[in-house]
Amino acid sequence: MKFKHNIFKLCGICLIAMWLYMAPAQAQEGYQRPPEVIAKLIDAPSTPSVSIDSKGEWMLLMERPGYPSIAEVAAPELRIGGTRINPATNGRSRQTFMTGLKLKNMDSGEEFSFSGMPSNPQLGNVGWSMDESKIAFTHTVATGIELWVADVKTKTAKRLLGAVINNAYVSAYDWMPDNQTLIVSTVVDGRGEAPKKPSAPKGPVLQETSGAEAPSRTYQDLLKNSHDENLFEYYTTVQLRKVDLNGNATKIGKPSIIKRFNLSPDGKYMLTQTIQKPFSYLVPASRFPFNYEVWDTNGRLVKVMAEISLDEVRPKGFDATRLGARSMTWRADRPATLYWAEAQDGGDPKKEITERDMVYMSDAPFNAAPTVLASTSLRYSGITWGDDSRALLNEGWWAQRLDKRTLINPSKPGEAGTVIIDRSTTDSYNDPGRPMMKKTKYGTYTMMFDKDNLFMNSIGGSSEGNRPFLSKFNLKSKKQEILFRSEAPYYERPIDILSSKGDRIITLRESENEPPNYYVRNIKKGTMKQVTDFPHPQPDMMAVNKEIIKYQREDGIDLTAVLYTPSGYDKEKDGPLPVLMWAYPREYKSKATAAQVRGTPYSFTRVSSGSPLFWVLRGYAVMANTEFPIIGEGEDEPNDTFREQLVMNAKAAIDAVSALGVGDRNRVGVGGHSYGAFMTANLLAHSDLFAAGIARSGAYNRTLTPFGFQREQRTYWEAPELYNYMSPFMHADKVNEPLLLIHGEADNNSGTFPIQSKRYYNAIKGHGGTARLVMLPDESHGYRAKESILHMLWEMDTWLEKYVKNAATKPEPTSINSKGR
Repeated sequence: MKFKHNIFKLCGICLIAMWLYMAPAQAQEGYQRPPEVIAKLIDAPSTPSVSIDSKGEWMLLMERPGYPSIAEVAAPELRIGGTRINPATNGRSRQTFMTGLKLKNMDSGEEFSFSGMPSNPQLGNVGWSMDESKIAFTHTVATGIELWVADVKTKTAKRLLGAVINNAYVSAYDWMPDNQTLIVSTVVDGRGEAPKKPSAPKGPVLQETSGAEAPSRTYQDLLKNSHDENLFEYYTTVQLRKVDLNGNATKIGKPSIIKRFNLSPDGKYMLTQTIQKPFSYLVPASRFPFNYEVWDTNGRLVKVMAEISLDEVRPKGFDATRLGARSMTWRADRPATLYWAEAQDGGDPKKEITERDMVYMSDAPFNAAPTVLASTSLRYSGITWGDDSRALLNEGWWAQRLDKRTLINPSKPGEAGTVIIDRSTTDSYNDPGRPMMKKTKYGTYTMMFDKDNLFMNSIGGSSEGNRPFLSKFNLKSKKQEILFRSEAPYYERPIDILSSKGDRIITLRESENEPPNYYVRNIKKGTMKQVTDFPHPQPDMMAVNKEIIKYQREDGIDLTAVLYTPSGYDKEKDGPLPVLMWAYPREYKSKATAAQVRGTPYSFTRVSSGSPLFWVLRGYAVMANTEFPIIGEGEDEPNDTFREQLVMNAKAAIDAVSALGVGDRNRVGVGGHSYGAFMTANLLAHSDLFAAGIARSGAYNRTLTPFGFQREQRTYWEAPELYNYMSPFMHADKVNEPLLLIHGEADNNSGTFPIQSKRYYNAIKGHGGTARLVMLPDESHGYRAKESILHMLWEMDTWLEKYVKNAATKPEPTSINSKGR
């Protein structure tokens, strides 16, 4: 008995010792607040969102709240079918609501409030009627979602429907062309209580495959069992109703699980996508079986246009697609004409074929056989409609980053068109832009022409940085006439055209210290009128210095970064600063396009929650948007030399900021979010360039994403060496710099499971490294709650102060990879 007593005593001592050893890792400190110079940037008021009517007469100002509380973010939600639903409201969870609406007259500048608005507004789904005389919106209350409408003329608002809107999966409503009626998604009458979870399972969960290859991304929030299926069906089944402006409602059709519905431009038909069974436990609801069905606006079935099978089995590659009709929708320039694409290669990008996709059309009443409109040599990506004789057929090929646009004549189906744009998607210097659009009599939008010229709006990439422009693109000569282009020291983007000749436009103008505001420009007269006057929300950032720095990495690739330094900083007097480098790797298939200058030194500096710019106010030099190109030309894939290129990019950036005399190369921290976190972990494992790192919401073990990740198309089984080579988890023993890991516990981004950070932290800890793991409760891939954001910033600031600003001096590395790995 004495022996047994001693054993129990010894075990108790061991348990106490284990508890004491584990206590620091498990200690809960509560939410912390960073230094006030950082915190008050988060407390700054939000600038309203803006929507302008097509005539340029009225501007709708949508007031936005600050960050939600953790209590709001932590509200119960259902994570089913690849979506997240608020069961209390039958809406999507984690929505950001508007808190007010105002009208501003674009000419006089006078602002109007709507009378009769709901108290404590939680507004969403804001949409103009076809004639822009009214504005519909939803208002979320504790028990559901209401439908409201505001009248532009009377400046009054009223509720049309109580808390019966079903916005869990499908859109809340669509305006009809009469401007007096809406098609609304509502909860099914008498549906009863939500299915209760069985006290005991009915049996095992079964899945079966019959030999067909079905590579799948690592989706999250999928259905897991029959109870999940019942919940998904309960919350996503809707009853469509026709609702007039007096709130009178009439049912349309039978209750269905509808993923999308669209009225024809003339308002006589409705294209619905109705989800069918069987559901899947492998893919989200967007890939469940569904039917394309045409209904009349009383809900009577006109025709089933296509039955689309469960999309679990799809060929490999980002250029792969499913079989059957896809992207079916209405022509914007016709009363009721459907168009869609169908793969001719079985959806397999590896097949060599001349006509990869075929594009079809069908006119109401949809009795005749579909007409072949056009075919594509690349993967179809949509049509931008103009008129009966002009439309742009868009196609692309991700593997080679190709963008091809062909001018076709819709009145001559099947006739070959003229390729007017054929470029690399990564070539910003030669991007002619996207068509400007005008509103039609149907309330849809089509391309805006001046005879043979198409108005285009481009980001305006150049060796000086982005300089947005508005142009006339001649469809015959393929040459552009620049009508307006942003000029230093401003960054100004064309938003809309108010005249048929394009000489009167709306722009959004900003500078380094002037927040974005709207202007009406008369290009012909050379005049401009300011429409809004939004104040600077964060005046402490006004004196911060900003510049684009250019430098080269050792293989000759030109790189850039946006460098911020504190107000009043003088490198001669103050000496080199500690540096925070923030980046995100991007893949290119060409050295020339990878070397292009991106960004602009003239854009307004507003610090958002995920930004690294807070630390300029804490005495750091911040390298933001630091270019980290990963290049694979020809047959080479970018990831084949991922690590080596990462380190070259990093060394070049450190050399550049050090050569300027601004940055202390011995006190450089590196950080990133998502793929930037993956980059950070690799840099600490494979170089000695940095004092410390910060990795937020990353993935570190690529064997957990075996069917590809980011833009890597090869599977683990095709290239196991690559997956091990690129996974910092496999090299955790080489991380000898401090690493802060932050992750949302409810991350639903494909591949970045929360377990990625947990396992990586354990791997570093197991090899004696220095790391800290911060799991933010109820947060997803991006963090929303004010408490979470402030705590994240406190963690980052504490880490940077300890391990970067006050880092011990260390000898400079003798090579770009001093770890020899």
